[in-house]
Amino acid sequence: MKLSRKCEYACLAMIELSAHDIADYTKIEAISTTWSIPRKFLEQILITLKNAGYLKSRKGAEGGYKLAKAANEISLAEIIRLIDGALAPVESVSTYFYDNTPAEKHPGLMVIMRDIRDYISNKLEQTTFADLVKK
Repeated sequence: MKLSRKCEYACLAMIELSAHDIADYTKIEAISTTWSIPRKFLEQILITLKNAGYLKSRKGAEGGYKLAKAANEISLAEIIRLIDGALAPVESVSTYFYDNTPAEKHPGLMVIMRDIRDYISNKLEQTTFADLVKK
């Protein structure tokens, strides 16, 4: 698994929003400046997160973005899957994004790929954005 830059920025934005009170809106400029994320790219990412139900937004002087639910209810795996897709190293062992791959031709290789998928998936599913704010 390799995260795209878009996914890394999405995770950083979610960490920033998780650090704020769920009632408070955070301005795009604050997220962009804190994490050195290009503003236009961040806007696209935040819209994707909003459309998926992870964020709420409000326009105006007191506007910005905030989490749509508590940070301890959003796993790292959810955001990575939303932005980058499968967590599995090959699609033939993916639970949500299955597709045939050449690795299927060797049972031993499939066992290793499933083990890797399980470790990555379990770790990311068990890690919430609330956990990341604490670190």
